[in-house]
Amino acid sequence: MEITINDYNMQNLQTFSELKQKDISFLINEALEQYFENEQRKLLEKNLENENAMTNLDFNEFWDDVELD
Repeated sequence: MEITINDYNMQNLQTFSELKQKDISFLINEALEQYFENEQRKLLEKNLENENAMTNLDFNEFWDDVELD
């Protein structure tokens, strides 16, 4: 596997590595974990919105074919 990091991100990694006194690998793993958590949350929210869109009926739609005696 080959990973390329642009100059801007590499400079930030080096800077934050020094500031936080953590190695670059730790920072990359920490950032990836946060990225995956955020993406998973977005997917779950999108799925919930899609599910709600399919199940949310307004009052008239829900009661349209119901006959009460």
